[in-house]
Amino acid sequence: MNNRGSECSCSKIRLKKEYFPIFGDLFQIYFFSLSALVIHTKIAVFFFPPDCSAACSSFPFSSSVTSTPHSEFPSVFQSLANSILPPIIPEAECGYVIIVMALFWCTEALPLAVTALLPILLFPVMNIMDSTTVCREYLKDTNMLFLGGLMMAIAIENWNLHKRVALRVLLITGVRPAFPDFPELLMGFMVVTAFLSMWISNTATTAMMVPIAQAVMEQLHKSEIESTTTVQVSEHTNKAFELQEKSPDSFKEPEEKGNSHVLTVEEERKRNEVLEEKHLKLSKGMSLCICYSSSIGGIATLTGTTPNLVLQGQINDIYPGNGGIINFASWFSFAFPTMVVLLILAWIWLQILYLGFDFKKNFGCGASPAAKAKEKQAYEIIKEESKKLGKMKFAEIQVLILFVFLVVLWFTREPGFFPGWATVLFNKDDTSYVTDATVALFISILLFILPSDFSNRGARAKFRAPPPLLDWKLVQEKMPWNIVFLLGGGFALAKGSEESGLSEWLGTKLTPLETIPPPAIAFLLCLLIATFTECTSNVATTTLFLPILASMAEAICLNPLYVMLPCTLSASLAFMLPVATPPNAIVFSYGQLRVIDMAKAGFVLNILGVLTITLAINTWASSLFQLHTFPPWANKTGTCL
Repeated sequence: MNNRGSECSCSKIRLKKEYFPIFGDLFQIYFFSLSALVIHTKIAVFFFPPDCSAACSSFPFSSSVTSTPHSEFPSVFQSLANSILPPIIPEAECGYVIIVMALFWCTEALPLAVTALLPILLFPVMNIMDSTTVCREYLKDTNMLFLGGLMMAIAIENWNLHKRVALRVLLITGVRPAFPDFPELLMGFMVVTAFLSMWISNTATTAMMVPIAQAVMEQLHKSEIESTTTVQVSEHTNKAFELQEKSPDSFKEPEEKGNSHVLTVEEERKRNEVLEEKHLKLSKGMSLCICYSSSIGGIATLTGTTPNLVLQGQINDIYPGNGGIINFASWFSFAFPTMVVLLILAWIWLQILYLGFDFKKNFGCGASPAAKAKEKQAYEIIKEESKKLGKMKFAEIQVLILFVFLVVLWFTREPGFFPGWATVLFNKDDTSYVTDATVALFISILLFILPSDFSNRGARAKFRAPPPLLDWKLVQEKMPWNIVFLLGGGFALAKGSEESGLSEWLGTKLTPLETIPPPAIAFLLCLLIATFTECTSNVATTTLFLPILASMAEAICLNPLYVMLPCTLSASLAFMLPVATPPNAIVFSYGQLRVIDMAKAGFVLNILGVLTITLAINTWASSLFQLHTFPPWANKTGTCL
C-alpha cells in the first residue's frame, strides 16, 4: 500500500494463525529480519525497508493499523525509536532469540559454538537476564562431567588402549575360525565399536575401526580371488587331460581349444565382476555397521554422547529439586538395554540388506570349508595387527586401572537400589556433595600426576622424572571445546525461557495435547526429533527441543522425563545422511557408499530405533523412573496432583 506523506512504500501481508500451530501467536507479536525490520501486529504484518522505517511506523498490539506521517513526530530519532524499538513482551523477545539460534544452527551461517554465545549478547540487551547470570550458565556441573570424561578418553586414545581392546575383543568374539561366515564378523565389529563408543567419542571410535575393517575386507577379497583362480586353473587342466584321452580326431583339437580359450576369458571376466560386486556389497555393509554402531553405542552411557549430558544439565537446571534422578547408574540402567536391542536389530537389518539372512548359515549349521578358510584368514589379519602393538606398557596398565576405577565409582556413587558411597561419606542434611563430575575430575587429575614409566635407573643415574600419563598440551589439541559452549548455550536458553515466561506461555499453548495418549505423544515426538537431527547437530537438536518438551509436559501434567528421555535418545538416530553425524561422514569419505545406500539403510533403522525407544520408555524405563506418576519436583505451579 502507498503511505501518505512519503514516497516510500510498505508491503502489508495478512498472517493466519493456522500457518504456525504452536508459535503462531509468538510470530504475530514480534519478528526480526536481518535485511529489513519486520513488526507483527495482531492485525497485519508490515515489512519496513531500512530507508523508510520511520514513515511506516506502527505499534504492535494495536486494534487497527494506520500509517503515521513523518511530520507528526517531534524528531527523526523519536520516529526511529517508535518503529525500531516497539514495546515487546519478554516472551516474544526470548522466542526471537531461540528462532534466530535455531536458524543459525540449522544453516551453520555461524559456527555452532559462536551461535551458542548469542544469549550472552541478546539476553542482556533485551532485559531478559543480566550478563552475569547468563554467563554463569556456561560452566556448570554437566560441563565439568563432560571435560572429565573426555580427558579420560584422550588418555585412552593417546596410549592406544582403545585399539588394543578392540583387537583383543575381535579375536575373542568376532572372527574365530570356528565361526561360519560374515554375519559373525559383522557382529564382532559392531559389538566392539559400540563398546568403545560408550567410553570415547563416536568420531574417534569410527576413525579407528574403519581402517581395521577395510584391511580385513581387502585381504578376504584378495584371498577369494586367488582361491577362485586356483580352482579355475585346476578345472581346465583336468579338462585338457580328458580331451587328450577321449578325442580320437586330433585335427579338430586346435579349433576346440580356441573356442575353449574364448569361453574361458569370458567366464573369468564375469566371475571377476561377480566377485567385485560381492566385495563392494560386503564392504558397504561393514562400513555402515561401524558408523551405526558408534552412534548406537554412545547412547548407553551418560558420557557416551553429548545429548545425554544436555538432558542431565537441562533437568538439573529446570528442576533443581529433582534429587539427581539422572546420574550415571540410572542412565545406564535405562539406556544400555535399549542399546543392546537396537544393536541386534541393526545387525539383523544390515544382514538382510547386504549379506542375506540364512538361519542355518548364520548360526553355524552347515558351514562350508571355504567359509571357515575365510574366517581363518580374517582371524590371522586381526592377530597380526594385535602383535604389532606388542606387550602392554606400564602406562596402558595404569590408564586401564584408572578407567575401571572411574566406572566403578560412577556406578556405586548413588545407584538407587542401595546407599552409595557418596551418600554415606559426603552427605549433609540429606544432600550429597559429590556428583559424577567430581569423580570424573578426580580421576582426570590423577592422569596428570601419575608417571607414564617406572624403571629403576640406579642410584648414580641422573634423575629425570618421566612424563605423566596425560599432559595439558595434548588435552588442548584434542578436546572439543566447542561442545562446552554448545552445552552452555543450551543451559542459557533454558534459563532465559524460564525467566522471560516463555516456558509458561508455551505450556498453555500445548495443553490440547492432553487429549492424546502419552505413548502416541512419545512416538510422534521421537519421529520429529529423529527427522530433525538428520539436518542439524544432535546437540543443537536436544538443546532446542528439551526446554519446550519440559514446558509441554508440565502443562498436560505428564512426567517430563516421559518425553525428554526418548527424545534425547532419538537425537542419536542420525543414520540417513552423511552430514548427519561425523561417523557417517567418515565412512562415506572412503568412497564405497552412495547417499542412496545410506538413506535406504538408515530410513528403516530410524523406524526401528523409534519403535525400540518407544518400547523402552513404556516398559523398563517406566518402572525405573516412575514415569506413570507426576513427580513433585516438576509440579512448579501446584496444579498437577
